[in-house]
Amino acid sequence: MDGIFAVNKPKGITSHDVVDIIRKKTGIRRVGHGGTLDPMAEGVLVIAVGRENTKSLDQFVKGEKEYIAEIFLGANTDTYDSEGIIKNVNFNIIPNIGKIEETIKLFVGNISQIPPIYSSIKIAGKPAHRRVRAGQDVVLSPREVFIKKIDILLFEFPILKLNVTTGPGVYIRSLAYDIGKKLATGGYLKSLVRTRVNTFKLKEAIDLQKV
Repeated sequence: MDGIFAVNKPKGITSHDVVDIIRKKTGIRRVGHGGTLDPMAEGVLVIAVGRENTKSLDQFVKGEKEYIAEIFLGANTDTYDSEGIIKNVNFNIIPNIGKIEETIKLFVGNISQIPPIYSSIKIAGKPAHRRVRAGQDVVLSPREVFIKKIDILLFEFPILKLNVTTGPGVYIRSLAYDIGKKLATGGYLKSLVRTRVNTFKLKEAIDLQKV
């Protein structure tokens, strides 16, 4: 096996775990992935096998990404997703669909976004999440990212389900948190499926069990 292809990453494993699985199955050490997915997320993970392919991987994953994101409104977590410690539960504010639609529009286009502190962003060479777990205070700077489109698929409080199309570098966990903050309800990412990375689509992705 040699090339660049999409794998359907299941929940519960890291992107690096997928790389290790591919290495074992192919016997090839030079394997890389483009666009990390958190353990709780699933869907398209682009894999490169072979030296030349890993060198050119970046150009294949720089384009748009598409997600199905399920947001739980009414609470926050420290990780901004369902794996964190739930806090600040508030079911006293229940927004209507008009308020949801109005709020969603604020996050389309070029926006300023602060990544989650539980992320792999490096601070002085060490991932932010490792510093947080070591008890260090971590503050990440906002950065400009681009969100092309957000469509509401379902709203039945406390669940808000969105189809989100983004440019590179967008944290959907931060989007969930920011939407919850703007609605004054709080919010965290309950589930996430990445359905597309550039031209790689979920329906064409390889089942990891069949690699």
